[in-house]
Amino acid sequence: MHKQKYQRTDFDFWTTIETRWRDLDALRHINHSTYLTYMEDARIAFYQEMGMVEDRWDENVATILGGMSISWIKQVKHPSSLEIGQRMSRIGSTSFDLLTGIYIQNESDPVCVANFKLVAFDYTRNKSAPVPSIFHVWHNPIK
Repeated sequence: MHKQKYQRTDFDFWTTIETRWRDLDALRHINHSTYLTYMEDARIAFYQEMGMVEDRWDENVATILGGMSISWIKQVKHPSSLEIGQRMSRIGSTSFDLLTGIYIQNESDPVCVANFKLVAFDYTRNKSAPVPSIFHVWHNPIK
């Protein structure tokens, strides 16, 4: 991740998710592992916005998670409405980075920021593949 302080303007696509009672841990805040599920749900919404709806998932080339880096900044209590921003910050020949920030609704500082390295993957040949052109449209590098 290129810089320490992210702002809402650093993200291009937004999804809202409501916390659930089951997301809490013994300390009564949202468990750190739950954020991965929130970000996965947001990533699927982003893919759908790009036109990669469920019938496209049956194609040979899709994406697979190659790595991730997450920074938790502050805790979230239930109930909360979370806004998840995403930006395709880097695109290569067979992979791209998806920067993701989670914010409590109406707050300016993120509670969590993550970078996901996603690899275009040919599931028939079981190896990486060129990033589909549909992803190039959404590429917006952090300056």
